[in-house]
Amino acid sequence: MSLAQDRAQLRLILNDLSIRRGDFVLASGKRSNVYIDARVTTCHARAMPLIGGLMLAKMAERGWRPVAVGGMTMGADPIVTAVARESIEPGQPIAIDAFLVRKEAKGHGMRKQIEGLPEGTGAIDVVIVDDVCTTGDSTIKAIQAAREAGLNVLGAICLVNREQGAREAIETGLSCPFDQIFLMSEL
Repeated sequence: MSLAQDRAQLRLILNDLSIRRGDFVLASGKRSNVYIDARVTTCHARAMPLIGGLMLAKMAERGWRPVAVGGMTMGADPIVTAVARESIEPGQPIAIDAFLVRKEAKGHGMRKQIEGLPEGTGAIDVVIVDDVCTTGDSTIKAIQAAREAGLNVLGAICLVNREQGAREAIETGLSCPFDQIFLMSEL
């Protein structure tokens, strides 16, 4: 399939499985009559290769060649796995590893906030991903944690941008390039 066909197929899955109408309070604290339960889609077997492939295509479009991709756990978990898996398909230029960002460092063991990268990884190029961005708060926290760990954040990509300030907060507030697969207005 072409990227346009993959995108159209993923849009159908998102609309069918993840878009809910009603009265909701979002993680940002804002009220909305639309809720996007993206994990139902990001954990769906048929959506995973579409998500991974579209994320890889977006990175290529932006000229980003990360060594790893990660994001704030739970929303980013299936996305980083899908990207890493699709990155080993024939025709992909480089295998991309996955990592997860905890909301805070563990209080025991290695006391890490970044999980999945070998100790002493250093300043590798990474891309931060997220499922749904409203204000960008969780994406911002993941970018900050990655930078504090010494990773070089090339940019951030969200599966669905709710168009409520995330882009501005990430690009202006953190000087970090931002992109998305879908705008909420496209769903």
